[in-house]
Amino acid sequence: MNLFTDIRALVIENLTEMQAEGALPEGLDFANVTVEPPRDAAHGDMATNAAMVLAKPAKLKPRDIAEGLAAKLITDARIELADVAGPGFLNLRLAADLWQGVIGAALKEGADFGRSDMGQGRRVNVEFVSANPTGPLHVGHTRGAVFGDALASLLDFAGHQVTREYYVNDGGGQVDVLARSAYERYREANGLEPQIAEGLYPGDYLVPIGEALKAKYGDSLIDQPESVWLQDLRLFSTESMMDMIRADLASLGVVMDLFYSEKSLYGSGKIESALEDLSSKGLIYEGTLPPPKGKADEDWEPRVQTLFKSTEHGDDVDRPVKKSDGGWTYFAPDIAYHFDKVERGFDELIDVFGADHGGYVKRMKAAVSALSDGKVPLDIKLCQLVRLFKDGQPFKMSKRAGNFVTLREVVDLVGPDVTRFVMLTRKNDAPLDFDFSKVLEQSKDNPVFYVQYASARIHSVMRKATDAGIAVDDATLADADLAKLDHEAELAVIKKLSEWPRLIEIAARTNEPHRVAFYLYELAAEFHALWNRGNDLTELRFLQEGDSATSQAKIALIRSVSIVISAGLGILGVTPAEEMR
Repeated sequence: MNLFTDIRALVIENLTEMQAEGALPEGLDFANVTVEPPRDAAHGDMATNAAMVLAKPAKLKPRDIAEGLAAKLITDARIELADVAGPGFLNLRLAADLWQGVIGAALKEGADFGRSDMGQGRRVNVEFVSANPTGPLHVGHTRGAVFGDALASLLDFAGHQVTREYYVNDGGGQVDVLARSAYERYREANGLEPQIAEGLYPGDYLVPIGEALKAKYGDSLIDQPESVWLQDLRLFSTESMMDMIRADLASLGVVMDLFYSEKSLYGSGKIESALEDLSSKGLIYEGTLPPPKGKADEDWEPRVQTLFKSTEHGDDVDRPVKKSDGGWTYFAPDIAYHFDKVERGFDELIDVFGADHGGYVKRMKAAVSALSDGKVPLDIKLCQLVRLFKDGQPFKMSKRAGNFVTLREVVDLVGPDVTRFVMLTRKNDAPLDFDFSKVLEQSKDNPVFYVQYASARIHSVMRKATDAGIAVDDATLADADLAKLDHEAELAVIKKLSEWPRLIEIAARTNEPHRVAFYLYELAAEFHALWNRGNDLTELRFLQEGDSATSQAKIALIRSVSIVISAGLGILGVTPAEEMR
């Protein structure tokens, strides 16, 4: 049930009637007509911009359109008031039984309340984390992991078929560095002093890999030339690091559907195939590019290179795909990887990158546009930095990792639920401050606590109702006399509940899961306000002594709040609290 969709359909129906009657010209496009909550709740329950967006193409005054539309809408039983404001805004107030119907729908649909078929089963690939397999995941990866996983859950809730994918960067020189670093830890495990030269990975996380190598090879690799052990240690170390990364992700509740190996692109013909596709479209040529302005581009060189005409698909400059020595640039396997995604039949691609990959956005979008002939959109979401604090002071770095705070350290300190929620309390492209002390505070200023406290309070009321012999199963509550819910504080909660299906579609359309976290905080605020009003007004208390019918109506309301909080937290990957410790 989506009240906003229903009322918009009513508005469009009446606009169509106005066309048939000659009050509006034929051929108007209603796509930009919206029905949404008004900026000021005092103005009504909903507002439509119909008159404002249609005035110019209809060559009419907005107010004239609004007044004609209002006269029609008011004849519908669902509309209690249609008020024209200003130059042509139309504010609507709905009949009370529509609000009560929201509670009935929530109780009947349960966990599926708000679920949308907007996605129509479209296949979406969400690639996220994709950290180099050279160390444990750090706090920056944590934000990307939470964002990507929550986005995937949101899109699933909105009717998409979603694949969660991790691109394993196991084909570049950094894996050779990993193998050499692991070799030094192998030497250490054999009683020798490790020689951690500049450029190698110094973290203690490689010590267990060194010990595992000793268990497998004994001392047979000691003093052997690199040509003997490099390839074996590349594979062993990469697999060991990926096991660690999988475990780190699991501690956060993230499970990937697919780990895609960059190495699998080499020697398979896939890179050549992707570039041949671009070449067949006249998008590959030999040329020399001017040096990049400002930040250096690692793929640039002052010689003739094989270039991709990315400027024909929205990029600022053409991009090299092959170096003058015949080797692939960093961009080439990325093109092949995304070509593979297109060939796998995805209808939409989403990449979640760290903020330091901002320069990659236009070239990747250009590549996917060219490879799919503009049919497969690519949305790239950049996650900004996370700044860590404890008691207001910068959090010290991890000795085990070498130079950063790991994902596992964050989860061990505050738990996966708090970690996930906090990571979504800011939009992905805004920096986020994570204070280990504040995120555990029990206060309104801590959104994690505030939402979970609402969930716990509702479960407490339902336990007390059960103890008092009041039936509170969803089927019984759905049949309660909801007309008893007529106080402004109760209606405020119901109206916020009614926004949930609309919020899901907006968040999914914009690929912004943080909107769910924001909404849950607002819903919790309305619930807590109602709870606090009950301290002063006995008629607002959820349990009315000696009046089971009224109690059930009020519990039906807060049970609906619990259903939405549970669904929202489920999208965020957070377990709703049934009691607070």
